[in-house]
Amino acid sequence: MPVRVLGLSGSPHRHGNTETLLDAFLEGTREAGAVAEKVILRDLAYSPCRGCNACHKTGNCIVSDDAIPLFDRILSSDCLAVASPIYSMGITAELKGLIDRAQFLWARKFILKTMYFSDDHIRKHKGLFISTAGLSWDNVFDAAFPAVTAFFNTLGFEYYDNIIANDMDRYGGIRGHPTALAEAGEKGRSVVGVIARLHGE
Repeated sequence: MPVRVLGLSGSPHRHGNTETLLDAFLEGTREAGAVAEKVILRDLAYSPCRGCNACHKTGNCIVSDDAIPLFDRILSSDCLAVASPIYSMGITAELKGLIDRAQFLWARKFILKTMYFSDDHIRKHKGLFISTAGLSWDNVFDAAFPAVTAFFNTLGFEYYDNIIANDMDRYGGIRGHPTALAEAGEKGRSVVGVIARLHGE
């Protein structure tokens, strides 16, 4: 069975720097034999978490919208690529809203104890964060990492790697970057190979 890769594009701007970097990664995974899909979060209809904590009792979210079937698709993937540009020193509202909606899965895992991921499962499921930023500041991505880490932890994915490129203002966009797109493709090919080997053990 081919490795299943799901890319989430959290940018409200279509075909911009971050989505283009995600596309390069996904193309690399396809070249390595994976089945790769891309979801554009801005095209989905979902609301942020209401903070009602009903899921702490039931394990289910009381809000029925596009977020719920998306989580089913995420959980059936072998590799999850989460992409967001840096806006105001953090991830976009589209991505943060989805991460917060994973609270019902967090409740199943940590409160109700009805969902469990073994160490072997986590090792065979890889998560990557893909991001771009206009600033040249080396720490521009730092505020994004904790939310992405929490997302992967909740969903049973090992936080495997980052594909990040800053200084977009100087480069005139991702296509002006000397190495980012090629590196994204190579990381796509590489992670599929790693997952395939793990599943063949």
